[in-house]
Amino acid sequence: MPIRQLSETMINQIAAGEVIERPASVVKELVENALDAGAGKVEIVTAGGGLSLIRVTDDGSGISEPELALAVARHCTSKLSDDIHDIRSLGFRGEALPSIGSVARLSIRSRTASGDSAAEIGIEGGRVLPVKPAAANRGTTVEVRDLFFATPARLKFMKGERAESSATGDVVKRIAIAFPAVRFTLAGADRSTLELPATGDTPDGRLARVAQVMGKDFPDNAIPIDAMRDGVHLAGHVSIPSYTRANALQQYAYVNGRPVRDKLIAGAIRGAFADVLPRDRHAVTVLFLSLDPATVDVNVHPAKADVRFRDPGLVRGLIFGAIREALAGAGIRAATSGAAGMMAAFRPGTAPYAHPGPTAGHRSYEAAYHASGFSGFDHGSNLARSPQRPLDMGDARQPRNGFAENEQAAFDTGPVASADARAGITEPAEALLGMALGAARAQVHENYIVAQTRDSLIIVDQHAAHERLVY
Repeated sequence: MPIRQLSETMINQIAAGEVIERPASVVKELVENALDAGAGKVEIVTAGGGLSLIRVTDDGSGISEPELALAVARHCTSKLSDDIHDIRSLGFRGEALPSIGSVARLSIRSRTASGDSAAEIGIEGGRVLPVKPAAANRGTTVEVRDLFFATPARLKFMKGERAESSATGDVVKRIAIAFPAVRFTLAGADRSTLELPATGDTPDGRLARVAQVMGKDFPDNAIPIDAMRDGVHLAGHVSIPSYTRANALQQYAYVNGRPVRDKLIAGAIRGAFADVLPRDRHAVTVLFLSLDPATVDVNVHPAKADVRFRDPGLVRGLIFGAIREALAGAGIRAATSGAAGMMAAFRPGTAPYAHPGPTAGHRSYEAAYHASGFSGFDHGSNLARSPQRPLDMGDARQPRNGFAENEQAAFDTGPVASADARAGITEPAEALLGMALGAARAQVHENYIVAQTRDSLIIVDQHAAHERLVY
């Protein structure tokens, strides 16, 4: 077969294979265009997981009518100067819109601040439609329908509607963290709405935006990071060692405001936490790297999610050292969420430890266990004979408090020797009660040590304590 020039539609469809992986990729490209246009409010609407409809509306600078045809042409952009090493915008390749238009039905309706009216242009499967007048407010609305209708084989690789909607939500949250001064709204066909009000581009505003995305308990369990080395600035927050997740999905990294998924950054975070986290747990992090655009290459992949640093050792060392220093300075403390949950379980009136009334008897305990969702309870047996029953429930006439001081007196073994007992030195129990961890009273499930101080109970994870002592 002789060598021939591919058609423009075929070129765009090939490019779409790299740029447009799924509906979330379309949302990412369109939201980035809105932010590059200076939008202060971005609204996203999806249907069918994004395969049926994606609509992104912004209040940015807009596109003038003469430039609409260029906006959907390949490698046409307003974001890149003559220097490829000076990239200060999210988009710059000029591939997203023509790639989307080659595999879907795309329409762009826009109006500039100085324009008297709006204009609209459309693309259907790579065929560009003529520009026509339209009615719209200042800004741009991009609508994508029937994604991948022109490449049906791609539809076989799409997941369910819920999975695609979840991926879109993750993309919006990841971008929103870097732009706290912008209001984001994401609405789906299931009437679920994600609203992220603008919090302001200040340190408090940035932390408030992080709390919107990652949960209101993150700021209370986070350590601030602020370090500088050889022109590279690192800022953000990392979680304390006791506040972790089962996967690394809540590790967010940004390079000059661009959300990235970089193996070097992920490896530096993992190395910094290696001595304080189990192998199957992951820290929660939000890190912002700021450096000269000439020292980082963001043109590694069309999706722009990977970057290459001119001095990767400098970046890795900065992240590793800054996190290790922050962890050492923060000391050891429990996560507020875990501590609050444990204290709630011991608080009077909280199931399953709620004490029954004088006439409730065993049924109140059974009801409390049912309400608590305790999976180990045998619903078909008598609670009074169950091995999962509360400690010494008493009877209906004289119920007992399993955790009361009088009931616990039977477990008091008297003076408890210290660790120096092997050397022949003993201390009275009263002295142990005044120590930080108190006096050990019991062991639960061969993993937790219950200790008593003068005014509280302390539960110690003995394996974690052993690791800490060895460390």
